[in-house]
Amino acid sequence: MMLHLRSVLALALLSLCSLAQAASPAKVDTRFETTRQAFEAAFPGVTVDGIRATPFPNLLEVEVGGTLLYTDPQASFVMQGSLLDSKTRVDLTEQRMQELNRVSLNDLPLDKAIKLVKGDGSRQMVVFEDPNCGYCKRLHTTLQEIDNVTVYSLMFPILGPDSRRKAEDIWCAQNPAKTLSDWMGGGVRPEKASCEHPLDQLLAVGQKLRVQGTPAIYFADGSRADGWLPAAQLQSRLDAAAQ
Repeated sequence: MMLHLRSVLALALLSLCSLAQAASPAKVDTRFETTRQAFEAAFPGVTVDGIRATPFPNLLEVEVGGTLLYTDPQASFVMQGSLLDSKTRVDLTEQRMQELNRVSLNDLPLDKAIKLVKGDGSRQMVVFEDPNCGYCKRLHTTLQEIDNVTVYSLMFPILGPDSRRKAEDIWCAQNPAKTLSDWMGGGVRPEKASCEHPLDQLLAVGQKLRVQGTPAIYFADGSRADGWLPAAQLQSRLDAAAQ
């Protein structure tokens, strides 16, 4: 049985909308109120978080659940994917997502982080990571090549019950920083431990920030990188953010 394209897209949009329930209330430019109404009428149950003009005539950007879509003022069509400027070759969608994901490190729960300091610790990065995430472990290996950085690790166990158990063992360890490094960088399984921990709070923060995978890295300038970065790119991002 084939579903109408609009029905398929509506299901996808509803899924995106559910991911954004913990995000800030929608703020739609009043100039695009008619478009918002038309869009939400076409896809019942979907809440538009924002609409703004693009550099191209009659093409509007629509934010739904942390994802960018494109439509016309009448919401007669919807497109999903990267919007590229053919003259500059700039990925405008990626550029815009960087803006939406930007956050001040002061707004992150650094008091609930496991702090790792290398060298003079002058540069900063915050990482949402799952203890069973392969790319998170790879990031810890990469960090062995990086000096003069303070890493704030926020436990974000989203890969299942074992991740949750390990995250608690690491957080509640006598020396959480060493236990984290030994496990992520050396494969030394953390010993069983229990205590009051902030894991539920950290999961809520990550959901609000639309963190859907690990590692999610925030730099001192508020920019974000989703996924592992090789040493050269990580070094470059740290240097740029520190300026």
